Amino acid sequence: MSAPQNTEQAIVPTVTVGQLRERLAGTGEIALIDVREQGVQARDGYILRSAGLPLSQLELRAATLLPRLHAPVIVTDAGDESLARRAVAKLQALGYNQVSVLLGGVAAWRAQGGELFTGTSALSKGFGEFVEHQYGTPHLSAEALKQRLDNGERIVLLDGRTLAEFDTFSIPGAQACPNGELVYRVHPLLADDSTPVVINCAGRTRSIIGAQTLINAGLKNPVLALENGTMDWLTAGFDLQSGVEATVAAPARLQAADAAARHLIEHFRVPVIDLPTLEHYRLEATQRTLYLYDVRTRAEYQAGHLPGARWAEGGQLVQGVDVYIGVQNARVVLVDDEHGVRAAAAGSWLAQIGWAEVSILRVDAAQASERGDDPQPLRAPLPKVQRLTPAALAELLPAGDAVVLDLDSSLAYREGHVPGAWFAIRARLDQRLRELPGSGAVVLTSSDGRIAQLAAAEVQAHVVRQVLVLEGGTQAWRQAGQKLEQGEQRLWDSTDDVWRSPYQLQDRNAAFREYLDWELGLVEQLQRDGTSRFKTFPAVTAL
Repeated sequence: MSAPQNTEQAIVPTVTVGQLRERLAGTGEIALIDVREQGVQARDGYILRSAGLPLSQLELRAATLLPRLHAPVIVTDAGDESLARRAVAKLQALGYNQVSVLLGGVAAWRAQGGELFTGTSALSKGFGEFVEHQYGTPHLSAEALKQRLDNGERIVLLDGRTLAEFDTFSIPGAQACPNGELVYRVHPLLADDSTPVVINCAGRTRSIIGAQTLINAGLKNPVLALENGTMDWLTAGFDLQSGVEATVAAPARLQAADAAARHLIEHFRVPVIDLPTLEHYRLEATQRTLYLYDVRTRAEYQAGHLPGARWAEGGQLVQGVDVYIGVQNARVVLVDDEHGVRAAAAGSWLAQIGWAEVSILRVDAAQASERGDDPQPLRAPLPKVQRLTPAALAELLPAGDAVVLDLDSSLAYREGHVPGAWFAIRARLDQRLRELPGSGAVVLTSSDGRIAQLAAAEVQAHVVRQVLVLEGGTQAWRQAGQKLEQGEQRLWDSTDDVWRSPYQLQDRNAAFREYLDWELGLVEQLQRDGTSRFKTFPAVTAL
């Protein structure tokens, strides 16, 4: 670490760009956390091997992204270090004791020759492009697929996105089968070994990874990725369907799926551990970071999972490794049922991404004794605040003196907010609070009220007005039967808090082209960057 330059830096340790590069090149644990808003990161660029943890959400996500208090954490921002130092103070208050700031932030990284990546999850998406380039994943165009379907050719078209995404829109004739489930569920859908299988997604990455997953698993059928996914499908003038309920094929012919899983495990050298080994890992969890992820479907997880395991759909874990695993070179254990097919598929890719040390754990129904949803752990209890109910807020609003600040994402605000509420970003609340309209209470809300709870004391420190939190947040307001207002009428802050998908932009076709060009350019950018650790293995032949 560099020598402190003033009193503030004496309190907050710092790391130079050169020191960061050395750590990224090493084998020790490191968490590089960017605390700017997601939309700002996506627009202005971030360091490839950083994980996004916006200051606005830090207390809610820290325990999941950074499960070990003693892990070395380096915090970065745009460059003036103001956000980073605020984040360090919060992390230290939560108990993290090896936290430092990157001197000069991403601006210093770029000034010293480093690459900055725009968009989201550039590492995982760049890995998809790397996979297609290295393995020559077969593909076909939207026009070719449409022609073959119109000709009545028997094609198994599988949508590798999440079930929620499939519900929003899908290609007519496609079946929902998230990438993490492909190897487990594809065999009952195949009439014979000659039926072509086409994997599609909304863009490129999951089409490529899904198709290559089946190829790597030794499937005898011809397997192709839909080139540029539904973006090219729409650009070509073809229709999508919406409102089709996603139903996933039941697993069958498990002998074939089991053989494919064994093949993946052996070919990509993914260790399989047992419960005693996991207990050993847990005992070492204060010295070595451990992530325990159940990669089955959410319904299976809810019905029963290994105590302590969190849920992460296998395909999404590969798609956004930086979203789930904040500490690089940590241990990651993928939990699955006694077949281990989903864990084998996800593990084969994580082994190639090189972000962390991955292994597989198979458990039976008796061992999966914990039930219910995946709770979001917190390092500290949420602060006690003054609350008011939706009914009380509804009575207060007509007077016009109170002001409501909605601290949810700008996308959620646009979809529906308390009538008259202003959109605001928690991390920027200190900048203009004295300019708030009205003279009555300041009421804070967010989706479930938790960010509002965290922000209450921060707001109270800058205003003399009463600060209240809407109990249960905007969800409770909706559930109470209160009306919602849609649109972006009152923006206290700019809407750069989140990345917007090309599907959400007005000039959609132009946005599609820009996005696809960005993805295609990632291979060259990764080569210039030089910090990724992707691994290649020999090509797989059919079983």
